[in-house]
This record gives sequence, structure tokens and C-alpha cells, in this order.
Amino acid sequence: MTDVEKWCPEPLWLLAYPLLPDAPQRHQGGGRRRLDDRAVLAAILYVLQTGCAWSALPASFGVSAATAHRRFTEWVEAEVFARLHQQVLDLLGSAGAIDWSRASVDAMQVRAGKRGDLTGPSPVDRGKPGSKIHAISDRVGLPLAVVISAANRNDHLTFEAVVDAVAPVARPRRRPHKLHADKGYDYPACWKVLRARGIVARIARRGIESAKRLGRYRYVIERTLEWVSRFRRLARRYERKAAHFLGFTQLACAIICYRRAIKLDLLTHNNPK
Repeated sequence: MTDVEKWCPEPLWLLAYPLLPDAPQRHQGGGRRRLDDRAVLAAILYVLQTGCAWSALPASFGVSAATAHRRFTEWVEAEVFARLHQQVLDLLGSAGAIDWSRASVDAMQVRAGKRGDLTGPSPVDRGKPGSKIHAISDRVGLPLAVVISAANRNDHLTFEAVVDAVAPVARPRRRPHKLHADKGYDYPACWKVLRARGIVARIARRGIESAKRLGRYRYVIERTLEWVSRFRRLARRYERKAAHFLGFTQLACAIICYRRAIKLDLLTHNNPK
């Protein structure tokens, strides 16, 4: 098995390649032949999962660091990774594999190696620059949407963007029936957002409810964020551009959902990894 087959297995490639933008045309002809998109996607997945620098890509991929980064930038601008995540969610939704009865929302801090847009002094990391990954998951922990913000932005201020980031999936349902959140979201604006969208709010109330009562539901979103953090490129933010960091995060969510689809045997090929 080659590295390309290992890091970009056939079922994943069959989902991804229709989403890739057309290669730019050289009107005057000439130039080098464009590298295979599958090899480039495999290299990007290697960077995402191992956390290595672009310059440390193994030669076995046959892709230079400059080419991998340039193609990654093109695909982020074309929203390829967001669309891939949505496509796998559609696949799971059509099979009834998404549990809309209850969802959970939370965020995790990520230290930023470089200052850039959507970074700020982290209140839990001695004021060092960082970002937040906000995620919403279904009842079993499938990531439905992710949003990026600065580390010093309160969770409740990003709440509406996170809820609205959940796009329609397949046919039956667009939004969760209930949404669980911790006391950091106990603000009138958050309750209003859910009420306006017909979602039952299960937000822990400050000074009233014990954190333990919500813990039996919160562990689901905490586990989801832990799955995301296993992609080592996301353990620390190396990208100066927030769009690039979000692209990696969306690709990680796509892979998490893809693995669930493989486990449920929803794809025509078996995952060789």
C-alpha cells in the first residue's frame, strides 16, 4: 500500500474528488504537468493528522511543500473541506445515522503559534495568543458544525453563529430537537436564539443547577472535541489565516464523520487503513 492509498483511501477520494475545483487552464500551453489531486489531498491529510510542518512532508507522496500548501489554499477558498464535511453528513443523515433528538455545544482553547486574525489573549493560558474551536454535535457525538473565534471571545457571543452553522442534512430535519449547553451560555440572548428556531433549550442556569446534572450529556461534546484535538495539526494553531485553521478543522470533522460511515458500512469500499 502506498502512502497515498493509506492516507487518502479510495472511498474518501470518491467523496472528495467531485468537490475539487477545476485546474486552472494554461492558455499558452507548456509548463509542468499538474500533480495528481489525490496525492495532494493525501499529503494534506498527513499534515492534519501528524501535525508535521509542510516542509517535513515525506518524499513518498511526490508532492512538494509549496504545491501542497498552494493547493490547500485553493481548496480552502473553494470551501472544499466544508462541503466534504457536509457531504458525509448528508450520507449519514440519509441512512438515519444522525440522532437529532439532542445536540450539545461547547468550545475548546487552542494556543496560537502565530498571531493572526481571530486570535486573542487566552484567559486560561496566561494571556498568550490563542483561538477557540466551537463545535456542535448530535446525540452520539458526530460533529455537525464548527466555528472559529478568538480565545478571549466569550462563548455566548458566538452561540448564534454556531447554531446557524448547522446546515440542512439530507431530507428529514434541519435542527436538533434539544440543545444542551453549560452555564457559560446562560444568557438571555442564547435562550432567545433557541426559542426563535424552535429548539428546546437545556442550558445549565448559573447559581441554580449543579454542573453534575448536565454532565451526563456534556460528556458527548467533550468527547467530540477530544476527537478533534487528536488531529495534531489542531492541537496548536500554526496558521496565520483563520480561514486556513478553519479549513483544517472542517477537514478533521469530515474525517470523523467518514470513519463513522465506514463503521456503519455506508460506503461501497472498505477503508484500507
